[in-house]
Amino acid sequence: MLYNKIGDFMEQNNLIPPFLNELLDKEYGIELKNKIIEGYKNNRLTTLRVNTIKSNKEVIIKFFNDNNIEFKEGPIDNSFILLNKTANDLYKTDIVENGLVYLQSLSSMLPPIYLEPMEGEDILDMAAAPGGKTSEIAALTNNKAHITAVEIDKIRCDRLKFNILKQGASSVFVINTDAKRLDDYFSFNKILLDAPCSGSGTLFLNEKTKQLKISRELVNNSAKLQTELLKKALKILKPNSYMIYSTCSILKEENENVLNKVLPLYNCEIVKLDPMDLETLPSTIPGVITVMPNEYYEGFFIAKIYKKK
Repeated sequence: MLYNKIGDFMEQNNLIPPFLNELLDKEYGIELKNKIIEGYKNNRLTTLRVNTIKSNKEVIIKFFNDNNIEFKEGPIDNSFILLNKTANDLYKTDIVENGLVYLQSLSSMLPPIYLEPMEGEDILDMAAAPGGKTSEIAALTNNKAHITAVEIDKIRCDRLKFNILKQGASSVFVINTDAKRLDDYFSFNKILLDAPCSGSGTLFLNEKTKQLKISRELVNNSAKLQTELLKKALKILKPNSYMIYSTCSILKEENENVLNKVLPLYNCEIVKLDPMDLETLPSTIPGVITVMPNEYYEGFFIAKIYKKK
């Protein structure tokens, strides 16, 4: 039997769940859905961020050259794309073990940049583990902001503390608690809510894939949690301040639908983001960004919210 659509072929071979195939078809249409699934099949290149608290680009470039690591500079400041090495090849190297770099996807680097954190600000990272975005915020503010990093899971919180220490991010205070239950007396100049999600933007398909680990129940539960977290974030965000809402999902149920449900309850608005040179998917909300999964980027959703006075 000849299949005309990649998505149908994947579904028939039990690689992509029928509900996800239908959702992508409904939200983006056949042509874009097929392109998304092609993105799932890409082996993404290893990327990393220079930890400017401890090092700089020149030091890392010298290390690459001395160790025959082929690379090119990434599209984000202080990022590199490795051409002949994987993350596993770098784990035991000095630059990783000493916290001179942080192995991080390009998509994951975007939310802190769009947050535009400043020195001296009180900043909250609501779902902080394993610490890539938290330590990036510390680096962007030259370790001179007051960063509170929250993680509900004890094991993940320990990992967060380990990574923060290794990165030298001394401006970060870690709390092992449920961000939904943060006291409403807290207040912050900036908030990053990189919300737990289904991971629909980060799926990986290859010839060895048996079944993608994503379900309708996971999407539904994620949307409920995201809604609660966003409500809490907007309660404790100071007036005349900004926050980022992001997920590694490309499904509108976890992104646009959550925003449309929560934003009318608060005096806030969407701030238009510059998509730079990102390959993006269409959105029902002007100004947000939905990154297309490809060989460089994971699928990702980013919205910047301004809370009015």
